[in-house]
Amino acid sequence: MTTPHPGSERPAAGRGPAAQRPATGRPAVGGRPLPAAHGSLARGVTAPVPGTAFALALTGGMTLGPGDGRELLFGRNRPEVHICVGEDDPQVSRCQGRLTHRHGRWWVANNGRLPLRFPSRLLFTGEEPLPLETGYTPLFVRGSRDREHLLEVFVSGPETERPVALPGDVTRPPRVWALTGEEKLALVVLGQRYLLHEPRPQPLTWRQTAAQLAELRPGEGWSEKRVEHLVNRVRTMLSRDGVPWLTREEVGEPVGNALNDHLIRALMMSTTLVPPDLALIDAA
Repeated sequence: MTTPHPGSERPAAGRGPAAQRPATGRPAVGGRPLPAAHGSLARGVTAPVPGTAFALALTGGMTLGPGDGRELLFGRNRPEVHICVGEDDPQVSRCQGRLTHRHGRWWVANNGRLPLRFPSRLLFTGEEPLPLETGYTPLFVRGSRDREHLLEVFVSGPETERPVALPGDVTRPPRVWALTGEEKLALVVLGQRYLLHEPRPQPLTWRQTAAQLAELRPGEGWSEKRVEHLVNRVRTMLSRDGVPWLTREEVGEPVGNALNDHLIRALMMSTTLVPPDLALIDAA
């Protein structure tokens, strides 16, 4: 391969063979590049120093040990960031965000126009950086045409915290909450659009839920207040057990459908509600 003459023009993003472009962006002082062929960070990492950060995108990544002020930049502009994310997507910012080490922890800040999506929340530009826990964290940037660009991050812990393979252990069942018959029926009706896998589902309103329940079970006194009471009772139970985003204080105003949306998703993630439960509507 011919070595480019110093000062020669760098190929434009998204043009020319991938081999003409460096595997990662600009080097980080004290950092080590990770090749694009590196396996998913979800499988764990090995690092001699606890608190080492690993960040990996489709085009490669970087690992950097802890130290106050150290940082890793990620975004679309390959020459100016350490990890290139969404290089061919103009909706991703040139510098979408940064990982910074301070006070003994790694923090994520959003510098781009689009929010960064964590597994449990969004981080917008101008908001306070969020700390990263030890272990694996996937970050997503939604770009053009509903594309989602993934940045995998892993912060190493002490050697004793490394994952141990448990191929022979009995599979642990998910936490399933016990619901009464009327609670389950009310929640299945309320969340039927989720159980039907509709795109961008929303819960039914109290009025819609009560009306359908009254049609399914006439003479049982179904009203908006009764439905609201049953659903709030289940929501309180899950919140007391540590499930997040189920209170007005956590969600903030205006609440809208957020509390019921989070409740239905939590019940489905735990398999307390599953698509076959729609048979309760058919049976009724």
